[in-house]
Amino acid sequence: MKKQKVNNQSRREIIKGVGALTALAASGWGFPAIAQNTPIKIGILAPRAGIAGTIGECGLRGAVFAADKINKSGGIGGRKVELVIEEETNAKDTTERYRKLVLQDKVDCVQGLVSSGVSLALGPTVEEMQTITIYWDGTTQDGVKETIPKPKYLFRSTDNECEAVMASLIAIKQYKGKFATIAGINPDYSYGRNNWAAFQALLKRFNIEHKVVAEQWPKVGTMELSGQIAALKAAKPDLIFSSLLFADLPVFMQNANAAGLGNGDVKFVLPAAGFQHTLMKKEFTPEGMVFGHNTMYFDLPNATPLQKEFVALYYDKYKDYPNWEADRAYFAMQVYKAGVEKALKANGGKWPNKDQIASAMEGVQVQSLGGPGMMRKDHIAEQTFYQGLTTHKNKYDFVTINPVDKKFSDQLQKPPGMDFWQWIETANITL
Repeated sequence: MKKQKVNNQSRREIIKGVGALTALAASGWGFPAIAQNTPIKIGILAPRAGIAGTIGECGLRGAVFAADKINKSGGIGGRKVELVIEEETNAKDTTERYRKLVLQDKVDCVQGLVSSGVSLALGPTVEEMQTITIYWDGTTQDGVKETIPKPKYLFRSTDNECEAVMASLIAIKQYKGKFATIAGINPDYSYGRNNWAAFQALLKRFNIEHKVVAEQWPKVGTMELSGQIAALKAAKPDLIFSSLLFADLPVFMQNANAAGLGNGDVKFVLPAAGFQHTLMKKEFTPEGMVFGHNTMYFDLPNATPLQKEFVALYYDKYKDYPNWEADRAYFAMQVYKAGVEKALKANGGKWPNKDQIASAMEGVQVQSLGGPGMMRKDHIAEQTFYQGLTTHKNKYDFVTINPVDKKFSDQLQKPPGMDFWQWIETANITL
């Protein structure tokens, strides 16, 4: 009960802070005239091709939407936003493009990144180049400890494992007593391995007796999964946990269904399925699966006017429905804007340097597409997460969720300075 009081207070404070920022902008508080004709350049690194192409494109669209809204309302400190877009591919090439953005394009800030492998590899370069950078995604627990333990210029999304924690809690609540054997099929890199480990740790924490009967570790982006599906079917698990999240996920579900794996009593837990939600067709995606939409659910009942506006514009322009990467991109843009304007005020109207902006970004509160959020002082975001059980009862040809479970990330991730695995063992986590 005490933990819930704290959580509610933190949410109220964030909403209050967002209101204060809005009031500040509306008051016409004067920004310095200097450099008003000079745009603020924001570099964007996002994949637009390959297995993560749809995710990167969605994030880019969210960034463009945010920049347009900012520019229509007067820019950041009176300066318009200009986006400089580069491709996220492998770690080596993406790092070179990052250096180009900083050294050649002279960007003020870099935002983006989807892949854990790329973002973690880039982390030391961010600190070396001393450029404010806000990751949309891609920072796992173990990787962060090794590559970016105490960042000064790097800011990141909520812990990657948040969706696994929430999915695990829902699965325990909904499926308790309905499974004894479990299997996992997860991408063979830090994200997949950490999520699978978190799921098992929470089963242990809540004294759920279980036996692991199969583990499958396909390489990231593997589209031929018949061997893994055959192995899972042979193991006859009661529950399958999968943190597949790229174009391989709908392929897996379609082939699993064709093989008879998905049309029986097997429970599925898919913490990151929302990345591919419009491709998760009813014909091969069963009802009653745990399905994660991360920080934005496009069909959220009682959505904010901001989300409704974005979803409507998105569908009108692209004939599709956005996933959560759009929210992560929008959030990053708003955090940077709030930090700059906070630093401007503290600096008496004189344009702040990057160290002043980075410091000001700590603790800022903003309104994002998925609801209110903030950037913690340890450079980790706090946002609202959405998950639920799949249903076919909707107007679409793909599954949605009902009911919608909503949790603020302070219930899903470690507090500042604490080890994630220790937190799972000791935290006052409720179902």
